Order: sequence, then C-alpha cells, then structure tokens
Amino acid sequence: MKAVITADIVNSRKVAPAIWLTALKQTLNTIGEEYITWELYRGDSIQLLTTPNEALRIAILLKAVIKQIPGLDIRIGIGIGKITYRSEKVTSSNGPAFINSGEAFDGLKKSTLSIKTDWKEIDEVLNIMLDLATLTLDNWKPAMAEVVQKQLEHPDAKQIEIAEMVHKKQSNVSYSLKSAGYDEIMKCVYYYEKEIQKLCLL
Repeated sequence: MKAVITADIVNSRKVAPAIWLTALKQTLNTIGEEYITWELYRGDSIQLLTTPNEALRIAILLKAVIKQIPGLDIRIGIGIGKITYRSEKVTSSNGPAFINSGEAFDGLKKSTLSIKTDWKEIDEVLNIMLDLATLTLDNWKPAMAEVVQKQLEHPDAKQIEIAEMVHKKQSNVSYSLKSAGYDEIMKCVYYYEKEIQKLCLL
C-alpha cells in the first residue's frame, strides 16, 4: 500500500512564483527526491508519493508552508491504494493509489483536504474529520503556520526550542500553537494513523 498526494496552489498567479516555490521545494526536498518522490507540474500542481502512515502529516505540513504566504492556500487530495506501474517520474506512475488521489482531489468543493481509500466506511469518517479540521487549517495566519511547520518538522522539540528557531518569545509560540489548534489537529493525525495502520494490515 502506498499514498499519493495530489495538490495545487490556490491563487498562485497572484504571488510571484519565486516566493512560494522556494519554500515549497525546500520542504519537498526534506520528504524525498524530486521526480522519484515528488514532482511539480502545470506550474502550480504537485504529486507526491509517500507511505499511508505519513500522508496526512505531510499534507498538513504542506498546508503550513503555503499558509505562511498571505493570499495563498493549497488544496490536497490523498489517495491510498496499490501502485501497479512505477515509473522514474511520479506523474507517469499509475495504480489505484493514483486514481484514488485524483478522485479525492477532483471531488474537492468547499473543503481543501480530502481522502479516498478502498474502504468507503473509513473514507466517510475521515472526511468528516478533515472537513472539521480545515475550518481551522484554512484560517491559519502566517505566524501560526510558521510555528506549526517547525513543530511538525521537530515533533519532540520543546516550545522554547521552537521559539529559538523562529526568533520569537516562547509565549508567542504557545499562543500560535493554541490559536492554530495544533493539539486538536494532531489528535486527528494520530487517529488517522491508527485507523490506516489497521487497514494496511488487512
């Protein structure tokens, strides 16, 4: 089982590409190698291959990176399933994971984050959870998103350490994480990981 993330940047033409592309590529390079793990196409679209367990955490990380740039957002479809054809380029590969990802992405309307697996029952539960989560994610301010990104990248770091990374007071970091709903969002991530792990063992 693999997970495929299909995403695009909302309002990308309103901001100079160099501003968001640099930040996005820096993060994508920490996840894996270009073309093999991730690929940018059509100027502002992304396809990324990862493990089912990591998919939601990566999706939220990408959200945090893009939400630091005023006026921008990102829409993300996560697909989980098998890969039946693996090319040297992510966008040339195929299989149910890619089909599910494309359908999750194409089905995005009011929400900016959706998931599709081979199990309809869990899809329904997870997508209700994601719809609620995006009510908070979509309203992150740049300062919140910056702190969330650092905390996701350094999950074991204490707030004082995060504060040093972003050159802010610990009280500001604490406020940003609370305002961003970080603890509640991570509960969603842990629930997702637990349920996906069960399904992948079937």
